[in-house]
Amino acid sequence: MTDALIPPPDVLIIGAGPAGSACARVLAQAGVDVLLVDQHAPGRDKTCGDGLIPDAHQALARLGLLDAVMQRAQHVAHVGCIGPGGGRVDVPGRLAVLPRKQLDALLLQAARDAGARFEQARFEAPLEEAGRVVGARLKRGDDLLEVRTPWVVLATGAVPKALSAAGMCERHTPSGVALRGYVKAPQMVGKIQALEVVWDKALRPGYGWIFPAPDGHFNIGVGVTNSHEDRDGKGQKKDANLRAIFDAFVAKYPPAAELMRVGEKQGEGEQWLKGAPLRFTLEGARWTRPGLLVTGEAAGSTYSFTGEGIGKAMETGMLAADAMLAHRHEADGDAAVRARYEAGLAALKPKFKLYEAANRVNAHPWLADLVIWRARKSERVLRRLSGVLNETSNPGNIVSLKGITRLFLE
Repeated sequence: MTDALIPPPDVLIIGAGPAGSACARVLAQAGVDVLLVDQHAPGRDKTCGDGLIPDAHQALARLGLLDAVMQRAQHVAHVGCIGPGGGRVDVPGRLAVLPRKQLDALLLQAARDAGARFEQARFEAPLEEAGRVVGARLKRGDDLLEVRTPWVVLATGAVPKALSAAGMCERHTPSGVALRGYVKAPQMVGKIQALEVVWDKALRPGYGWIFPAPDGHFNIGVGVTNSHEDRDGKGQKKDANLRAIFDAFVAKYPPAAELMRVGEKQGEGEQWLKGAPLRFTLEGARWTRPGLLVTGEAAGSTYSFTGEGIGKAMETGMLAADAMLAHRHEADGDAAVRARYEAGLAALKPKFKLYEAANRVNAHPWLADLVIWRARKSERVLRRLSGVLNETSNPGNIVSLKGITRLFLE
């Protein structure tokens, strides 16, 4: 085992998704020597809805990448909310769709353009001395490498293996699961123009979506929240068959049926549909320990209810970078870095709790019918729904008992 092949960086970031690449770019732009590591080669695919809602636009703007992303993305003007009774309301917002394979490659390249180094390697375990993380053990091909560094950032996504190896995992089971595929259907361009989200009792406790992507492609999928539960101290998957829910979505929603009938699946056989776990509400992992920060979906940066997580992943990655930069020249800044980062995540936590409260719509889809009915009749209710997208309205209040009562008064 040797560390001679990789010069030790100031910060080692494990995971080159939105959180890791955002963190790396901010640090590298400030002159920090960053090594960004991912077990996959650049351009890897990632199961995701690919929707870029306003928080993602804000994060990309701070990174200086909004224009570059929007040049490649499919611009969208509305989220189309469709209830089980067939009612629909189009909620305006600043929205776009760009497949994660393209988005993540762009973010990684931006980090490298800023000066970050990249290595394809797999994280095995942290290096520890006197209770502090001082680096990581990596596997690159057949070689085992030890990389020493003042800081390690784990941005390894929802799969808990790296969290467990680092002693940071508090919940091994995911918060939810999703299944998605791409369909090429130029003939559907213009017919599906919004980020369409569909609720139906056949899809409980989840929802279906169709998002228009660039070049006549569509991202279609289903998500299930609260997909696992504890039984006798062990996390187990509830009785929710994602493929059956996907088939029910196609059967229940005519535009989905038409898309599947006229479109061309992108992928071979049943492999065109890909599943992935989700981690919600900034829960399920310790955020810090001496010498180590956990960020992105590894820290639970995805919203429950909607499953949106790209913007918050980048935001948490930048919070980690900000914390390290604020105390980089202090002789013993470990505690200060950790305190600042944890305070930043704690400040975000109320937003996640609000989405968790709104998650009752997925279990009780008739609530979607009620909200849609009122939004079609009340401009004020529609503005409140748009405010949910822009993080200026409380999504939990809309479907609370008090919120439902207010719906009839607005």
